[in-house]
Amino acid sequence: MLGAPRFLDEEVEERTRKPGVAIGLAWTPAGGDVLFVEATRMAGGGTLTLTGHLGDVMKESARAALSWFRTNARDYGWTRLLQERGDPLHVPSGAIPKDGPSAGVTMATALASELTGGRSWRPGDDRGDHAVGRVLPVGGVKEKVLAARRLGIRHVILPRQNDKNVKEDLTTSCGAT
Repeated sequence: MLGAPRFLDEEVEERTRKPGVAIGLAWTPAGGDVLFVEATRMAGGGTLTLTGHLGDVMKESARAALSWFRTNARDYGWTRLLQERGDPLHVPSGAIPKDGPSAGVTMATALASELTGGRSWRPGDDRGDHAVGRVLPVGGVKEKVLAARRLGIRHVILPRQNDKNVKEDLTTSCGAT
């Protein structure tokens, strides 16, 4: 009814197979969309390089994510790694403008995945060692979840403060439980 999916399950598997890639969900005027955030390792003096058509809020989210890593580097043994390398973040999809504060968690996940050499958590992974601290509520939950569903993503992690959206919006609109 919604037309052919924009991405295939195989593409999601292929893109998230390597460390440094995280899947984000975005609200758009036409509904929701899925975007990939890619962090790569390169030599550099701890500089942040952003590529993709990013708005000011999304750039600020990227800087906040990197600031969190720098602030907590000592606790995780990452101080030397962060000083020796640059931090390029790429949000593909060409000329499609992207903006929004909820991308910060996706960017932090991509950076953590690249920094540690581990893949982003994916449903079905046999790991129970993932945790996220305080995350502000996000908007456009219904549209974002519908975009994930179109792609075949079966698990979406939302901030606790979005419980009301799950109970109100998703149960009636998407048949989610």
